[in-house]
Amino acid sequence: MPFPYVGRFAPSPSGPLHAGSLVAALASHLDARAHQGRWLLRIEDIDEPRTVPGAERVILGQLETLGLHWDGEPVRQTQRHPLYEAAFTRLRAAGRLYGCACVRRELPPGLYPGTCRPPRGTGNRPIRSWRFLVEPGVEAFTDRWLGPQTQDVAAEVGDFIVRRADGLWAYQLVVVVDDGDQGVTDVVRGADLLDSTARQRQLARALDLPAPRVLHVPLVLDAAGQKLSKQNHASALDVSRPLDCLQAAWQALGFAALPATTLQDFWPEATARWAQRFS
Repeated sequence: MPFPYVGRFAPSPSGPLHAGSLVAALASHLDARAHQGRWLLRIEDIDEPRTVPGAERVILGQLETLGLHWDGEPVRQTQRHPLYEAAFTRLRAAGRLYGCACVRRELPPGLYPGTCRPPRGTGNRPIRSWRFLVEPGVEAFTDRWLGPQTQDVAAEVGDFIVRRADGLWAYQLVVVVDDGDQGVTDVVRGADLLDSTARQRQLARALDLPAPRVLHVPLVLDAAGQKLSKQNHASALDVSRPLDCLQAAWQALGFAALPATTLQDFWPEATARWAQRFS
């Protein structure tokens, strides 16, 4: 690669890792190591009401047991509010934000209809949240797993929230600011976040930040066909047999089981095979 690789894994401390989050962590870690890069750990605890006490400690322990070692100290979003405030101020000064008075029950699902978009504004209603004024046109990018992708953010999503009605920063803003501040060059994550990529690229451009390359891996589904997630009460990952956990995640990524009998055998072989496919 013509530039130093920096990847990251960014779990939310709303519960322990589960089988689905391990697949994303494994892919992210392997991609960083296959490119002789750094792998950062970021705790995405910005949604404080959803934070479960002790969950961060459990997540760190799970990663360490599995041999997923990160570089440097973990970063926590709750310690980075000044960065988000500075980005918000910059976007507002550039005319890319506007106040929104809408409540969720007033809005149709999916596309925001632009109810409070300038020059209409909120009228006499108080501002509840702040939205990003998206650019018209198609956002095009290449996903390293899924290939060429396009999305017309204005037509398919509309102006989206960057500061919520409860005063908390929205995911789309903080992830862009964090990736830019940490110099992240490559984002490897689950396919459920593919739809966020075009929005994040627009935000990065508005903040004069480079957009990372992206690779979205398949989701792990439960028996009902739903993605495993903490919201769907996915079982916590049992790391008492760490090699079995890694082999299952590796196979969920579409690879054949490795002839490894220890973690020390697994990691170099998995890294080499990942490099053959994704270098």
